Amino acid sequence: MGKLRVLIVDDVPSVRQSLHALLSLAGDLEVVGEATNGLEGVQMAARLGPDVVLMDLQMPLLDGWAAAREITRRGLPCAVVALTIHDDPVSRAKAQSAGIKAFLRKGGSLQEISAALRACRPSGAGHETGRC
Repeated sequence: MGKLRVLIVDDVPSVRQSLHALLSLAGDLEVVGEATNGLEGVQMAARLGPDVVLMDLQMPLLDGWAAAREITRRGLPCAVVALTIHDDPVSRAKAQSAGIKAFLRKGGSLQEISAALRACRPSGAGHETGRC
């Protein structure tokens, strides 16, 4: 099995850089791009074809919930994993209805983040999402 291709979407440069550095420590994950907002995230997901999009929820232009809905609407073959400070029942329900496959709180360990990303690995050539 090849490396899991990850797109990072967060409007804070230091968060993107930290996530990129952290994920590159896991040998089976490859960061294929970084987007600064939800709109750019949707465009990059369509262009780069990542396996998983690791996305903040609160961003300018298009928030993470709307971006996840757009990724789902377009039928892009990637899973969206939320990485956010908004860990409340309303945010979780909104994320689930937007098609977000996993919900992580910012500040988690490499093991927590990478395990969630791996759980969303596409299952095969049809790019159906794995169990998240």
